[in-house]
Parts: sequence; C-alpha cells; structure tokens
Amino acid sequence: MRYLITGATGFVGGHVVDACLQRGHAVSAFVRPGSNAAALAKQGVVLHRGDLNDVGFLRQALTDVDVVVHCAAKVGDWGPVEDYRQVNVEGLRSLLESCKGQALSRFIHMSSLGVYAARNHYGTDETKPLPKRHRDGYSQSKVEAEAVAMHYYRDFGVPVAILRPGFVYGPRDRAVMPRLIENLRTGMVRYPGGKGRRALNTIFVRNLVDAVFLAVEREEAVGQIYNLTDGEAVSKRRFCEAVADAMELPRPTLTPPYWLAWLVTWCCDRAARLRGAKEAPTFSFPRLKFMGLNLDFSIEKAKMDLGYLPRVRFEDAIFETMAWYKENNPFVVSARR
Repeated sequence: MRYLITGATGFVGGHVVDACLQRGHAVSAFVRPGSNAAALAKQGVVLHRGDLNDVGFLRQALTDVDVVVHCAAKVGDWGPVEDYRQVNVEGLRSLLESCKGQALSRFIHMSSLGVYAARNHYGTDETKPLPKRHRDGYSQSKVEAEAVAMHYYRDFGVPVAILRPGFVYGPRDRAVMPRLIENLRTGMVRYPGGKGRRALNTIFVRNLVDAVFLAVEREEAVGQIYNLTDGEAVSKRRFCEAVADAMELPRPTLTPPYWLAWLVTWCCDRAARLRGAKEAPTFSFPRLKFMGLNLDFSIEKAKMDLGYLPRVRFEDAIFETMAWYKENNPFVVSARR
C-alpha cells in the first residue's frame, strides 16, 4: 500500500516510517521546509516539502495515496493556545480538506490520552466526555482536533480513525525521556501523592505502531476512537526507577502530599504567566498530572475491535529503550544544555 506520513522526522512518525518500509509499503512524507530529512531520503521515502496549510500542495501530494498517518503535532506543556491550534487544529483541517474526494482507505489521526480531564483515572474508557477547557494549549488543541477529524468523517466520509496513546516511550525520543533523565540527574523528580504508586499510562512505541496497522487493516476502526496503552500496570515509581537504575542515577525519594504540590504548581504557574515567561516553570500543571495523578485507561475497545494485544512487555521495552539511551549518551548530554 501507499502510505503518506506527517511528522515523519519525529519520534512516533519515524517509527511508523520504519515499520511501513519493513512491511514493503511505499512511503511518502510531508516535511517542513528546512527540516533535516536526509535519513528519510536515504531510506527511499518520497519527500514533499511544504506547508500543511497549503491545500493545493497537499492535494498534489495525496495523489494515489491509500493511507494517511497524521503524526505531526506541536507538543509541549507551555505557550499560547493559539500557537498549538495553528498546527494541531488548523493544520489537520487543511489536511482533511485535501483528503475530501480522495480514494483513501484510512486516515489515522494520532491524538492523545491527554484529552481527558486532568484528574485521577481508574479504567476510563472512550465513552467518558471530554472537558471543553484544558489548562494547557497542547491538550486543548488535541480535543479540538478530534472534533475536526470526526466532522470530516461524518460530513464528508473521510475514513478517519483516531488513536489516543498515553505516554509514548522508546528509542529515539528526543523530548520527554531526555528531560526525565536530566531531572533524575539533578534530583528534581518527585512523586506528589501516592508515593509513586499511581499508574502511568505508558505505551512502548512499537506497540503503538502495531495499533496503527491494526486500525488500517480493520474496517471496524473507521469513525472510531481508541485508547492505547501497554495494557499492564506500570507505576510512576516503577518507570522512574527503571530509568534511574539504567542510567546509574539516584532513585527519587521525595513524596510531597498532592495538595502541597498543587499549591506550589499554582503559584509557579501564576507567576510565570504574569511575567510572560516563554518557557514552562519548573512546576507546571501538565507535569503535575504526569507525576501525580493516577492515569489508568481502559484499552478494551481496542482489544475487541482491533485485536490489539501489546506484544512488547514493559520489562523488555524499558530495557531496549534504555540500552539506546546509554549507547547514545552524547545526545542526552547535549539535551541537558
């Protein structure tokens, strides 16, 4: 089949590209002007350099494409919501507009479990309504993006399937894992409430890629939304200690009460907003959600509809992940700077 992938120079998109090529599919990719796509070109990926808001350019690139996997997104936990909307909502809208009338078999939209309310979750499934407002621009824009995707499915017949992965980890992540390693090194990791026993919604990147192909292959996926995790209990403490041990760093020990962590976070957030900070404060609400809330989500729908059964268990996945970071330690050092 002929796949077109957005965000192909990124973490998840890059792994989707690799898996497509291994399966013998033809692959093309949208690439922003100025992006380093030499590795993709070397793999034989057809590159389309341009703007995701240029509908004419997008229509031309979509000619003869069977499947679109939309991984491109502006990620982060700070900044004006409009900056996130421009990429995550309006970029998606332009892409879906370009797909109208195209003979696609599937449009995979990569969303996030971050669309759910910032509270404790115990087996939350896809029937839970999403909040209309989030504190951070990323989560807000992902909620709005899902609404746009479903609009194009219902009103124009674009064969959309929405995937909501949790915290994606694995080799080649250049965002979250390097920051976590640095915070472990400097002793900044804490377990607010629950002493680190609360669930982390992990999903190994290869398990996520498996779910992408299942959503492409199963007709039941069209017009549906799926939560995705590794499907096993992984606590904050278990994950962080596995990373710390692999990198020979001290294990976190601080376990402040959640109410105190929330109060400190509110003060830091307020102060940062008042001074117009361009970077997230040390303690932010997305980080508090990540480390302090119980993030347990049901994946039963994905199991039933798609036959999704995560094949890489946590122990093997974290071993492979940390082996990559130990081998690529110069990158981690550069990330700290």
